[in-house]
Amino acid sequence: MSILAPSTFIRSEVFLLYAARGVRGFADGFAVIILPAYLSAIGFSPAAIGIVATTALLGSSLLTLTTGFVAPRHDLRTMLLVGAALMVATGIAFPQVSHIAFVLLVAFVGTINPQAGDAGILVPLEHAMLARSVPDDDRTRAFARYSLTGALATAAGSLVAATPDLLVAAGFERLASFEAMFYAYAALGLVGALLYRWLPHAQAEQKNASTPLGPSRRTVYKLAALFSLDSFAGGLVVQSLLALWLFQRFDLSLSAASLFFFWTSVLTAFSYPIAARLAARIGLINTMVFTHIPSSIFLILAAISPNLFLTLGLLLMRSALAQMDVPARSSYVMAVVTPAERTAAASVTAVPRSLASSLGPALAGVLLATPFSGLPLIACGALKITYDLALLYSFRHVKPPEEHG
Repeated sequence: MSILAPSTFIRSEVFLLYAARGVRGFADGFAVIILPAYLSAIGFSPAAIGIVATTALLGSSLLTLTTGFVAPRHDLRTMLLVGAALMVATGIAFPQVSHIAFVLLVAFVGTINPQAGDAGILVPLEHAMLARSVPDDDRTRAFARYSLTGALATAAGSLVAATPDLLVAAGFERLASFEAMFYAYAALGLVGALLYRWLPHAQAEQKNASTPLGPSRRTVYKLAALFSLDSFAGGLVVQSLLALWLFQRFDLSLSAASLFFFWTSVLTAFSYPIAARLAARIGLINTMVFTHIPSSIFLILAAISPNLFLTLGLLLMRSALAQMDVPARSSYVMAVVTPAERTAAASVTAVPRSLASSLGPALAGVLLATPFSGLPLIACGALKITYDLALLYSFRHVKPPEEHG
């Protein structure tokens, strides 16, 4: 069965959402690697870079929360265009500032996120529009393809992160090379705006509701609390800080890091359709839990690995499993709430995750400066395993509609 409804309208809508996700993924792919390298180049310490990452995640979470409560009463296409405009402004603003106060301001209000993936102001909007366009029995596959598109684009973007090294070799100044990448990020924001412009007007399904969340409030809040634990753990090893750890511990070059993160994104991308197939067999919750735990074990082992090649191998194995919960999680949240609550539910579950993850980078930046710099990786793995077990215990009997019968 196709993941798309037969109407041309819905096919076009889903295609545009996939394309926009790809554009964002490509931009994020190089931005998360360039960001710590650029900040290091202008004199920021690991602790300061951690604070910038925390600020970016905090600002992202607050914007996402605002979106979740405003979007149900406004046209989704207009909200998406606003988010794309903010992406353009972020790319233009970053090269103009170097003082930490102004860097923190741009990081707070901007869209460059230290972790590549489904995070930020545009995510709940895209999720709500995608969920309304597909039937229940195809929803998980639709989200898997959405995530696959983003991850493959992120992989391609990771390769582009080597561009500053190529520009320096060609005679350009290093800082000017970094600045060019930020302008490229802004240009991709314009491309995203064009794609959103072609979407149909879509009033969120909750226009006449008195509150964004209704009968599913308790379920959503419980999920949000558990997702927050997972995200706090993930905040300790956001991709920008993982890159910084590899730069510092193994003196990894920017070009080598771009190639490594390309392959992590490729492995992540192809894990999504596998996750959708697995979810159809064993259920969404089981897919989330039993792929996540092994990935956390690989992360802990990478922290204590004695050499670069073994570390990279363990991190690659982690990448093949760590994000399989993403389409399952997105589909599960959309499944256990009413259609009218989907935009708010996507936001309310995303925001605490962003707030919790924003606490991690600043702590990780401090831990990276300790004699054993692998502490953030070990703490992340242990906390994620705790989350997985709690999720399994709390929601193993709460089934989405397609799993009844």
